[in-house]
Amino acid sequence: MSKKETNCCEKFKTKIGGQALIEGIMMRGPENDAIVVRGAGGLTVEVKPRKLNPPHSIKSWPFIRGVFNFFDAQVVGVKALLRSVDLAPEEMQEEPSRLDKWLEEKLDSETFQKVIVGLAVAMGLGLSIGLFFLLPMVIGGFFDRWLSSNLTLNLLEGAIRMAIFLVYMGLISRMGEMKRVFAYHGAEHKTIRCYEAGLPLTVENVRKQTRLHPRCGTSFLLVVMVISILVYAVASSVLLAVFPGLEEFRGTFGYRMGMVCYKLLLIPLVVAITYEINQWAGRHDNRFTAILTWPGMWLQNFTTNEPDDSMIEVGIAAVEAVLPRQEGADRW
Repeated sequence: MSKKETNCCEKFKTKIGGQALIEGIMMRGPENDAIVVRGAGGLTVEVKPRKLNPPHSIKSWPFIRGVFNFFDAQVVGVKALLRSVDLAPEEMQEEPSRLDKWLEEKLDSETFQKVIVGLAVAMGLGLSIGLFFLLPMVIGGFFDRWLSSNLTLNLLEGAIRMAIFLVYMGLISRMGEMKRVFAYHGAEHKTIRCYEAGLPLTVENVRKQTRLHPRCGTSFLLVVMVISILVYAVASSVLLAVFPGLEEFRGTFGYRMGMVCYKLLLIPLVVAITYEINQWAGRHDNRFTAILTWPGMWLQNFTTNEPDDSMIEVGIAAVEAVLPRQEGADRW
């Protein structure tokens, strides 16, 4: 952390949060979503009302809401990212692929957008599940003939999963094109820190804030890794207790693939539990929540960079665009 950065005391915790884009930031408030991108002609601000769940909807039930909100965030994030590409300066835009051109010729604009978003979400989730869940499970499965303890096996899988995740984050943080995206991520955090400290949203005030924030999506992903170890250990033990005959197949290819499929089906449960933990930690300040959020805060040293003043201006515009009409409606 820079010596000029400060950790101003929070006067409240806000539910406002966002995502870094190509030359911009997407911010989500209690009432509106906003995309702010710096293009050749200056700032472009687009605001859309959020689709809120009706009262007592199943999508608002504890645990169930975590899965719905996770997938909703993926779709909204991909749409915002694609929109930022359209609004970014021309020199940062890539030539459409052959698939994009073919789809655009065959489909109307609305259907084309839905297909592109669907493909992007599917590919993103597929990559994440394959790299951070499927691969560690397959590697760990080769050790099940020697490790009779489910807890030990799941700890090994968790260690492999964490190692892959950290290597992945370390590698992408070194990519030139990602450094500006991570700087916008830093601007997002700094602006929210300034807002939660009750300070006027000026470039000078925002610049002084730390770029690390305990309620970041990076922290959520890290907690997912930890919770998966516990869930998989308990679930594996329950499965073997219900079907003790499976033990005689331990070490076989069919057993390994069966356990991999079983654990993949449990990913929504892992996400749901992690979401509830994240909600609880966001509302409390104590030693336990500090320990819980510290690893994610540390990881943000890789996923955020110091923004320049023009990026901070984007962050300020994004937060101001989603402030609720009633003061305090965004409190966590």
